[in-house]
Amino acid sequence: MSVSIPRARKQAGAGAARGLAPALLDLERALHEPGEGGAAHGSWRWTVRQRMAAVRDELLGEDERSEDGWLAARSGGILRERDALLARLSALGPQVLESPDVERLRTALTRLLTDIAHHVQRVHDLAYDAVELELGGSE
Repeated sequence: MSVSIPRARKQAGAGAARGLAPALLDLERALHEPGEGGAAHGSWRWTVRQRMAAVRDELLGEDERSEDGWLAARSGGILRERDALLARLSALGPQVLESPDVERLRTALTRLLTDIAHHVQRVHDLAYDAVELELGGSE
């Protein structure tokens, strides 16, 4: 399963992420790298854990709040959703280094990546609606 990440942002390398989309792409790539047995397995776990930290840092850096009437409720919902995603990411962190069931872990992290991509889309939708409200829409 592949996470849908905007093409313009895919150009970022596997180094330090500059934004949430490159951080998600780096984590997705790390999840699909083989990590079978011995030292390769330990290296895979450490790489995935580092990529998770980059995603966490980018999620923490989000600041999408709207004080406009009907957008305030959606903004609050997005912040609660972000907090829930951060909690899931934190819960999976120790498991990446310790869990013997790597495939279950890969599945859980892939699902989390999909949920974060949906969250990013909702953040973008809120920003678009805020601009549309400010400018008066298409009329």
